[in-house]
Amino acid sequence: MKMLAPYLISGDKVILFDGVCNLCNGWAKFIIKQDNMAVFKLASVQSKQGKAILEFYNLPTETFETMLVVEETSVFYKSDAFFRVIKRLPYRFRFLMIFSVIPRPIRDWLYDRIASNRYKLFGKKAKCELPSAEQLNRFLK
Repeated sequence: MKMLAPYLISGDKVILFDGVCNLCNGWAKFIIKQDNMAVFKLASVQSKQGKAILEFYNLPTETFETMLVVEETSVFYKSDAFFRVIKRLPYRFRFLMIFSVIPRPIRDWLYDRIASNRYKLFGKKAKCELPSAEQLNRFLK
């Protein structure tokens, strides 16, 4: 039986994102707003919870170039992580799943281009944005 990553309990679906990236923060806010069933919990890769999960999976903790989705003991990266989230959002967003038929190497190449230029394209915060009081329950504790 595989072990769960630190801070996760059975049934958790966690999205790790770059907490200083404006694009990533916008994505996190979008998920909080659209995920009406509260399927996902969030954690920035800069948080102690995010770093512990990255270390658990032997991933770099200083620079991290992808969104990560952890479901139980399964881990999804890059475009697979994106589609994992879209698949669980309300139906009006599921049309985006049509792009999942594009072969993974091509999807991930595009994902990598955006990820490696995200600060230039969308900007960067000096430090992680703290969740509001009403958002706090959506973050991994």
